[in-house]
Amino acid sequence: MSTGMGKEPPYAVKPPDSRAERAAAVPGEALVVVSRPKIEPAWYAVYAQVRHEGRVYSRLLAKSFECLFPQMERWSRRRDRRKKIQVPIFPGYLFVRSALDNQEHVRILQTPGVVSLVRNKDGPLSIPETQIDSLRTLLGSQEVLTSYPYLRTGMCVRVVNGPLCGCEGILVRKRTGKSRLVVAIDIIQQAVCVELNEEDVEPISERNR
Repeated sequence: MSTGMGKEPPYAVKPPDSRAERAAAVPGEALVVVSRPKIEPAWYAVYAQVRHEGRVYSRLLAKSFECLFPQMERWSRRRDRRKKIQVPIFPGYLFVRSALDNQEHVRILQTPGVVSLVRNKDGPLSIPETQIDSLRTLLGSQEVLTSYPYLRTGMCVRVVNGPLCGCEGILVRKRTGKSRLVVAIDIIQQAVCVELNEEDVEPISERNR
């Protein structure tokens, strides 16, 4: 006799819902669990529409991405009045940190103003953490920054004294006798530099970078 309470009769058998239940229901069937490899977060260079880098930066932040948009102070070129303004160190580029799976890649590319991620034939290129850390240290210092032509050759050094301690880059000597530390972001072939004393740096080899 039915009770009207929606109970299943004692002889009703429900089919197994999950793969684990099916494996338990079928003797000898092995349970196979497939796990995807974890993608570690890394820094990537975003190529943005020129003069839209700031808007792209704000939009990526609004999507909860960790971003870096390096800027430096410059005097404006307006003839009527001069004032200091913030300009991009690397025009057309900013940086985003992400565990870049397909979904995150699409979220970045769908951001208005984003052209692409810097990449090669195998996909987007990640940036070494040491380059981003050194760039952040320079941005946080009180030193005057200037953009600098990208250098592939030169002495690789590490700053061992002063507020820039720990920064790695390329040592360049000027004709005036002063030296500069050039911090390069390899994959976009751009760099920024700051003046320093050679006594504050030590040479490092490429294999230890």
